[in-house]
Amino acid sequence: MTQSGAARFPRLLAAVVAGSIVAQCAAPAQAESVVKLPAAKLDPAVNAKRATAVLAGGCFWGVEGVFERVKGVISVESGYHGGSAATAKYELTHDGKSGHAEAVRIVYDPTQVSYGSLLRVLFSVIADPTLKNRQGPDVGSQYRAAIVPLDATQRQVATAYLAQIGQGRYFDKPIVVPVESYKQFYRAEANHQDFMRRNPSNGYIVRWDAPKLAALKRLFPDMVRPTSAP
Repeated sequence: MTQSGAARFPRLLAAVVAGSIVAQCAAPAQAESVVKLPAAKLDPAVNAKRATAVLAGGCFWGVEGVFERVKGVISVESGYHGGSAATAKYELTHDGKSGHAEAVRIVYDPTQVSYGSLLRVLFSVIADPTLKNRQGPDVGSQYRAAIVPLDATQRQVATAYLAQIGQGRYFDKPIVVPVESYKQFYRAEANHQDFMRRNPSNGYIVRWDAPKLAALKRLFPDMVRPTSAP
């Protein structure tokens, strides 16, 4: 097996197993961890029509797929953050040594959806903030949940919100999500962009990511846009 093939094997195996599980279960898959968290107490208004957020929450297929359906989101890109340009490739991130996390870059209209609201969605329906270096079936630092503020205000909101949900005891375990300094976001390969939208029947998507989108629609119906952001 080539290095590229070996790197893709865990995700492909998860997809195969997930497909088997879906085929065998009559009941629809449920999101692994869903908690309707409160709105951020510290979430100052931003007087601009566009802002950018970089967030990580496990496999970027589902993170992108959910945020594309959030009202006020203009665009979402899957990519890598935390490592160097030399290792910002899918097949080079899966040994957990590159420093990269699978991440998304979200361009949004802060007059329609706030940065705090994006964090609320992230930890309510996408990522479990009590897990370190893993989400769902995926294990490794490349699958860590992380907040990557792009300015001082975002950092304040992120730090305050993690403290808020930690003190609120919405989870049985401590919050372990890091707030990371921004380095550089590297756009992922074309075949990873809009993966969930383009491959709704993929076994991994059906088992692990479609339930997250369903949870968004159920918990935050007023935040859901009718069609995906481009």
